[in-house]
Amino acid sequence: MSAARRCSPPRALAGLFVWHLKKTGIRQVPCQFVHLCRVANDRLITFQYFNFLKRMYVTQYNKDLSQRAKPKSDPIVSPFRELQQFDQEKKVIHKVRPVPPVQQPLSEASSRNELREKKSAAETADSVTPVRAESKDDRQWKEMKLRLDDLPGILARLSKIKLTALVVSTASAGFAMAPVPFDLTCFLLASLGTGLASCAANSINQFFEVPFDSNMNRTKNRPLVRGQISPLLAVCFAASCGVPGIALLTLGVNPLTGALGAFNIFLYTCCYTPMKRMSIANTWVGAVVGAIPPVMGWTAATGSLDAGALLLGGILYSWQFPHFNALSWGLREDYSRGGYCMMSVTHPALCRRVALRHCLALIGLSTVAPVLDITTWTFPVISLPINLYISYLGFRFYRDADRSSSRKLFFCSLWHLPMLLLVMFTCKKSFLEKEDKGDLLGGNRGRAMEIRLP
Repeated sequence: MSAARRCSPPRALAGLFVWHLKKTGIRQVPCQFVHLCRVANDRLITFQYFNFLKRMYVTQYNKDLSQRAKPKSDPIVSPFRELQQFDQEKKVIHKVRPVPPVQQPLSEASSRNELREKKSAAETADSVTPVRAESKDDRQWKEMKLRLDDLPGILARLSKIKLTALVVSTASAGFAMAPVPFDLTCFLLASLGTGLASCAANSINQFFEVPFDSNMNRTKNRPLVRGQISPLLAVCFAASCGVPGIALLTLGVNPLTGALGAFNIFLYTCCYTPMKRMSIANTWVGAVVGAIPPVMGWTAATGSLDAGALLLGGILYSWQFPHFNALSWGLREDYSRGGYCMMSVTHPALCRRVALRHCLALIGLSTVAPVLDITTWTFPVISLPINLYISYLGFRFYRDADRSSSRKLFFCSLWHLPMLLLVMFTCKKSFLEKEDKGDLLGGNRGRAMEIRLP
């Protein structure tokens, strides 16, 4: 018998059904594959598209699909906490209230207790409210009250008293170096007028630079920035110093010195101050401002502009570049934050080069002094070591370009200038020597004229 006959009828039917499914599946697989290829040609099937189809299938055929949060299990209480709670219950102390006397009725006792409680509550409320009021007052803006005891110190900081003292000392050096007899009254009037003019210029400078000084750490504690005085008071103080100072120099000394003082105030307040935020040329203008006071001292003594006055002005002019450039090198962050255009911020290489150049210029200017018959030839010899030392520090600053070298150059400039002026004063040619020399020259000229005459 064949294998088909051996099989029972149900098994034969099942086999035929399976064979039919396989046949149809084999026929449909190529058609489905071709259909997918056509879809792929029509649409770019990407990974995101398959994810979209997957989500659509899940939402259509599994609508009951959802996430269920797992309930949290109850915390297990340790037996130690129960023991601790039991111990705390045991340690509770019950306060025993005092029993009122029998004679006193209950209503009076309760009313008195209520009054005591109200008084204590009122006292605590009164004690709490001032603290809250004080805290609110501390947070609010307050107007700073000006005391008369603090006014001299505030005005001294407004006028930059240390810088004013340096200006007066350089003017005194110019007066002392003049080849004329020393006049004490004229010296005191010139020093006082120069100091008042410097106070006026510095006060106006701080008045103009309040919004910029507030951004710098070095100047944020100035009186106008902190609001210790009003701008009106600062302007009045500047006017009360400037007008008498210029009048004193003009009427008490001579008109040339008064004109130089007025020109210096204008140059400092109207040229140097606004140029600090515009161009690096402000450093050269500021050096001219610092060079004028010794010239004022010379003109106060002699009444004229001579070669000696220009030499003193040139020494002060060159000294200011290593002094200020070294100072500004350590304050570059402050100057950039305040919006000032300084060489150390915008042109650092030029800043170091100019400082070294003017350090070397001090050696040449010291050599010119005896040529102009202001000092003896011992002055360039004695001043050579200190000039070489500041030049060496200027070269170190030019080479290293760091804070350490700039700091050393700055502190050297602080003692270099007074020592140089002191050596210059000690090597000054006396007025009697110049008179004798003038008389000799005059006598020789007279003899020559007599010889020429028949």
